[in-house]
Amino acid sequence: MNYKEFENSLRAELTKENTELSLRLGRIWQVQDKNEFLSIYRSSFFDKTLDLIKEISTEVLSEVDPKFDLPPDQHFAAGINDKKLQHSKNLRKGLAETLAWVGVNGSILSNCSPEKGEVTAMLSVRAIYTDASWQLWGSLNELHPILAEAAPTEFLNVVESALKLPDCPFDRLFAQENAGIMGQNYLTGLYWALEALAWDERYLSRVCVVLVELSEHDPGGNYLNRPSNSIRTILLPWYPQTLASVETRIASFKAIMIDSPEIAWKVLLGLLPNSHQTSMGTHKSEWRNPLPDDWKPVVTNEDFNQQVIHYSELAVEMAISDSQKLTALVENLDNLSKPSFETILLHISSDPIINWSENQRYELWSKLVEFSSKHRRFPDAKWVLPPDAILLIESTAERIKPVAMAKRHKRLFDTRDHDLYEENGNWQEQQEKVESLRKQAIKEMLSEGGFASVLELADSTESAARIGATLGSIDDLEISEEIYPHYIDSDNPAYKQLASNYTWSHFRIKSWAWVDSLCRTNWSSNQNSVFLTFLPFTMETWSRAKAWLSNAENTYWLNISANPYEEELNLNFAIDKFIEVGRPISAIDCLHAQVNKKLPLDSDQALKALTDAINTKEPIRSMDSYDIVEVIKALQDKPDVNIDDICKIEWSYLPLLDRHSGAEPKLLERRLATQPSYFCYLIRILYRSDKPEIDETTNEESGQEIDTERNAQATNAWRLLHDWERPPGLKDNGEFSASDFKEWFKNVIEECIASGHLEVAMIEIGGVLFHCPPDDNGLWINESVAIVLNGRDTEGLRRGFSTAIFNSRGAHFVDPTGKPERDLAEQWRGRAHAVEALGLARFAEALKAVAESYDRDAERVIREHGKEE
Repeated sequence: MNYKEFENSLRAELTKENTELSLRLGRIWQVQDKNEFLSIYRSSFFDKTLDLIKEISTEVLSEVDPKFDLPPDQHFAAGINDKKLQHSKNLRKGLAETLAWVGVNGSILSNCSPEKGEVTAMLSVRAIYTDASWQLWGSLNELHPILAEAAPTEFLNVVESALKLPDCPFDRLFAQENAGIMGQNYLTGLYWALEALAWDERYLSRVCVVLVELSEHDPGGNYLNRPSNSIRTILLPWYPQTLASVETRIASFKAIMIDSPEIAWKVLLGLLPNSHQTSMGTHKSEWRNPLPDDWKPVVTNEDFNQQVIHYSELAVEMAISDSQKLTALVENLDNLSKPSFETILLHISSDPIINWSENQRYELWSKLVEFSSKHRRFPDAKWVLPPDAILLIESTAERIKPVAMAKRHKRLFDTRDHDLYEENGNWQEQQEKVESLRKQAIKEMLSEGGFASVLELADSTESAARIGATLGSIDDLEISEEIYPHYIDSDNPAYKQLASNYTWSHFRIKSWAWVDSLCRTNWSSNQNSVFLTFLPFTMETWSRAKAWLSNAENTYWLNISANPYEEELNLNFAIDKFIEVGRPISAIDCLHAQVNKKLPLDSDQALKALTDAINTKEPIRSMDSYDIVEVIKALQDKPDVNIDDICKIEWSYLPLLDRHSGAEPKLLERRLATQPSYFCYLIRILYRSDKPEIDETTNEESGQEIDTERNAQATNAWRLLHDWERPPGLKDNGEFSASDFKEWFKNVIEECIASGHLEVAMIEIGGVLFHCPPDDNGLWINESVAIVLNGRDTEGLRRGFSTAIFNSRGAHFVDPTGKPERDLAEQWRGRAHAVEALGLARFAEALKAVAESYDRDAERVIREHGKEE
């Protein structure tokens, strides 16, 4: 039977009443309820059928996704680089689901040998995964949960085997996640597969141990999905994601402790009850004992308390022999059972802890004080411990309080200000108390131990900045000679930070007269330069930089961290200086400040800074992208800017000009919509010609450097065309010119026919025509455009237009009644009738197909949620 005959048999099935088949978008065949469908036809399964399923599944699912030939940051562009799987995602998923059904329901296949179904699933999974490369594991990411349920034991076998390999494939997959901002997580499917198996008591312990091994390979990354998080979520006492008994859950955790105490500790802290805990649950099993979507665990008080007591005891047991764990456990005192709470405080009060070093005791004492202070500060909160428990914590802290003066005062400068507040509310008064305590501490230290004791504190604290700021804020204390010039350019970062913040704080009190009164006779040029960076970023400082540094003035501009909001009027001076010394990113910071302040923007200055920033070696901070976009937007609205110059800037920064962040490449889109040759140029960059002789000539001329540049251009071309929303014919004032559109379209057709790119060009044009405005005659789309969309030879336009309709919906919440889908179906059905009334039958038929697709979506949503409107 060839495919045409097979399709005809499917169409015949489609005409039957209550059929499980459906046809989406006129080309995608779907089974509405796969379980039901396969059960109906179970008598059609024979041993040879199962052998064929194994052979085909192994062949199709063993294919490596060609996108892994590309660098990680180019995976998203696999489509435009013609890196596609031979078989569709729908086919691959269908085969995996067939294996899952056979593995679970093999016993009902009456015409097959006993256990043939289970064995088929097991052998298929073994054949697919054995000796699988990291690329294959990544290619199967979305299918792991299904294949795991097809043959759980075999799936766990192959995962365990992969973890034992010297070149573990999961290490390479973890690396993909950390490959820059475009990195992707190719292990989510594996986590979901293991989570699905963990619902079964039979596999829980084994799954936990496998997740532990994965955690040992996990370097951490940008995504929240982590193997250790999966363990915690599965075992949560108040919201377990397993049907296993409490005894089995506790046994599973013991297996984790034996395998990896460090990961067990991390998981354990997450299992202790916490009033701020939330859980989204784990991936549910779908084929083996599937759970309903609205399933929720029933946890009795007895079960919950049993787990909390057990995990608390384990936490205390692990913490008593480890100082770091003991300190961490203090932050969880309110999550422990009462016996464990008392046991751990008794241990902290014991002689062995009292005899710890000052450093060790400080960390533990600081955590206890911080914990008790928080509970004192919010006496009415539900999570607050009773007064007797707080008193016990405070008395324990007093027993291990540091003796050394620097250690006693360290917490004042280490801790965040609001953690030092004694009560909730009246923040300004509380802040003043904290600042007063800090001043008293500094004065006490200077009195008893001199400036050396302050330096000792700076060496030990997390933020020497607070010490410097406090020193500088004491009006009647003048210790500049202790600090300058020795610590201005100190190799010790803490001392330099102290000097910087002392300068800033003291300057606020004494102003420029104090600066000019300093004796700088013995200061080096570098010390003068660094000192100037401590002062406000204003013309007052810049004029002193020129006077003090003379020919070395650039050293100031090379090192200063710009704060453009300190200077009101003279930012152009700073921008020129930054550009001069090769710091265009800092120049852009200043330009962005000008935009925010609504100050005049020098177009040439801005273009120069943006151009230089493309290849700068200056460190780029996280906020720079926003600054860059805002400057570009300001330039786009300036009539004096050369169009070619701003187009070059838009092209260079195209990844940042995202409509979701309120930006767009306005001038490039105008060029696309008005210059047909530019559109055709982008199409040629992005797509292969359907004329082999053209592609062959291009390939012969290309080298590695040219290919790299071409890939970069293709990526930009894809972004620009993918987001293009200004249709040809649309003018700057919002009016639509049918004649301009027709002329543009005619020229594109001629050029793309010659280059062999007509088909792909038509699809891209169809997508942007979705954004055409209504016609003056009341039609929902310009009539001239509708006529072109109806053309005998413009099927590609209609396909692109239909795709744009579906894409325009974007992410959305699912309404179980299917009403949004029905509304969309009605909307597009009405628009189809409107163009059909004009005799535009082909265009109308394409829109009817869209409406019918939304009708089917509505039926699917209602069926899946079991709820009628």
